[in-house]
Amino acid sequence: MKNKNLFERFANAATNFTGSSYAFIAAVTIVVIWAISGPIFDYSETWQLVINTGTTVITFLMVFLIQKSQNKDSKAIQLKLNELIAASKQASNRMVDIEDLTEKELDQLHRYFVKIAELSKKDVDIHKYYSIDAAVKKHKTKYEQKIQES
Repeated sequence: MKNKNLFERFANAATNFTGSSYAFIAAVTIVVIWAISGPIFDYSETWQLVINTGTTVITFLMVFLIQKSQNKDSKAIQLKLNELIAASKQASNRMVDIEDLTEKELDQLHRYFVKIAELSKKDVDIHKYYSIDAAVKKHKTKYEQKIQES
């Protein structure tokens, strides 16, 4: 973990700085200085171009910095959740790496968990749990019974 590349160290430092109150104060100071300098430069197009170009360049660079930070945070959160799922006896390990599913598959799982939530609300025993594995087992049992009946 200590051998981060140059970009990683720069991105972390930049993220920490840009999220600080010092960065906000610096940005406000720049805008105030720019506004005060308006009469000196007779509110010329060049004067306006300076702030427009500066903010555009900074915004452009910040988009990539924010995206990198979000990707890293998202990956860390997913790994933490995967660890919790793997450690829980009642959770289905099928939920590990669920973020790799397609949007359609995620929608299908969402509908399934909405149904589980509805079943739990109707259940007298609030400590009873439902999981994907339990549902698969129940479905398999019903399927096998249906075959035996045929």
